[in-house]
Amino acid sequence: MRLLRQLLAFSLIALLAGCAGLTSREALEGQGDPSRWRAHKEEISALDAWQINGKVGIQSPGDSGSGTLFWLQRQDYYDIRLSGPLGRGATRLTGRPGRIVLEIAGKGRYEAGSPESLLERELGWRLPVSHLLWWVRGLPAPDSHSQLTLDGDSHLARLQQDGWRVEYQQYAEHNGHWLPERLKIYGKDLIVTLVIKDWQPRRLGF
Repeated sequence: MRLLRQLLAFSLIALLAGCAGLTSREALEGQGDPSRWRAHKEEISALDAWQINGKVGIQSPGDSGSGTLFWLQRQDYYDIRLSGPLGRGATRLTGRPGRIVLEIAGKGRYEAGSPESLLERELGWRLPVSHLLWWVRGLPAPDSHSQLTLDGDSHLARLQQDGWRVEYQQYAEHNGHWLPERLKIYGKDLIVTLVIKDWQPRRLGF
């Protein structure tokens, strides 16, 4: 009897551990398989470095346009560059937690403690940059509640989080990892379109 109780307890612990991949912050729906989503999420979360080349478009009542995007990520350090009409010639956002630098061609160099406050103050853009570090990989940000809709391949089709909606329109395989190539981000009076032409994902480790 004691052995049976131990086996039941072990089975319960294993079941709870398996469910932990979803976390209590995620509400899951759609046609995908939750177990496949957990495995995909664990795999993609381990990618802590990448290089992205593509295009970005912004539609808002006060400022709309498109430009090219370069994004270098190395764990908690990032270097995001925009050029073309959207970037007003050239705009570069670099930083790590606690120290963010924005450089605008012909205007100057600015610093702040968060990318969101810096972009809103200097460019008038209310963009969830900290969440984008997760959304661009097809993952919800881990520090707030999210509502997830899976597609038939058990990847994110839609994501709602902190007043934003993300629609994933296209995935492709890069170095063995399925990653978004086209996504749209909807906020209040703002639509951001990301089209990624070149993904170079890496895992540096911790």
